[in-house]
Amino acid sequence: MNQNQYKCHFCAVCNGCGCISELPGMGGFAENVNFKLNCADWNVLAGKYSCNVGMTHAAFDEPCVSGAEASLPEIRLAPVTGAVENVGYPDEKQFYFDLIEAACIAGVKLSIGDGCPDEKLLYGIEALKQNGRNAAVFIKPYPQLRFFERMEWAYPVAEYIGIDIDSFNIVTMRNKVNLEKKTESQLKELKAAAARQGIPFAVKGVFTEADIALMEAVLPDVIVVSNHGGRVENEIGSTAAFLEKNSSRLKNCCGGLWVDGGIRNASHLKAAGLFDVSEVMLGRPLITGLCRDGKDGMKNTLKAFWGE
Repeated sequence: MNQNQYKCHFCAVCNGCGCISELPGMGGFAENVNFKLNCADWNVLAGKYSCNVGMTHAAFDEPCVSGAEASLPEIRLAPVTGAVENVGYPDEKQFYFDLIEAACIAGVKLSIGDGCPDEKLLYGIEALKQNGRNAAVFIKPYPQLRFFERMEWAYPVAEYIGIDIDSFNIVTMRNKVNLEKKTESQLKELKAAAARQGIPFAVKGVFTEADIALMEAVLPDVIVVSNHGGRVENEIGSTAAFLEKNSSRLKNCCGGLWVDGGIRNASHLKAAGLFDVSEVMLGRPLITGLCRDGKDGMKNTLKAFWGE
């Protein structure tokens, strides 16, 4: 593949310094402020707790979990859409098929997202079916009837049904497709619909005090601490710092705690595990690997992630 066609700058370290405010593209709002903080603060957190892979809970100077040992979270591909406008991929449909195949080769868990037009979600579903795989399916906060429609599309491939609440802050999309800031009753309605299908319900984009209060009322199966990779306008801060401050409250109101944003190596993974995170989601590094090296690119990215 020709790297010049992509919007990724293929930086030696993906830390938010190479794609400043490039939206559409791989950057984020306000000169990548939260993108940069995500990456920097995982380094801070890993250093604070001396996160060398293999260390046990008792070896940490300031242990912050209740168990005898912090386990390593599993890695899941983050939901990624907008192949042409954000990634610079030559073909929207082919991206989703290449994305899922590369993730399968790399051995990571899967997610897909949705967008406008509807084909972005439908291509992801089709790619999963072709590979015989299920995934966490994250849907943007459309009005309820449209959300239920997308749930129906997703049920055959859904390991989880999730709502991407922080995408409400994508102003252009919010105005274009009438995204809603979901209420407690609306989220409970979506959770109940997923439960009737035997599918756990996830809420992605928890990043504010108001979000935590909402989660304490809704009690989703999974909470994903996320600021959309620093891409969308939100409170200033990092997922690492938010997780460190609020993990105790969050884990008391969900079945599983996930996190994304700025996780770049195994030490970061270990740090996340200290706060009872069961899964981390990787977006940009895996997309960069796909664009750089094709379908083996995600596998190559994870070798570097583990220091191999």
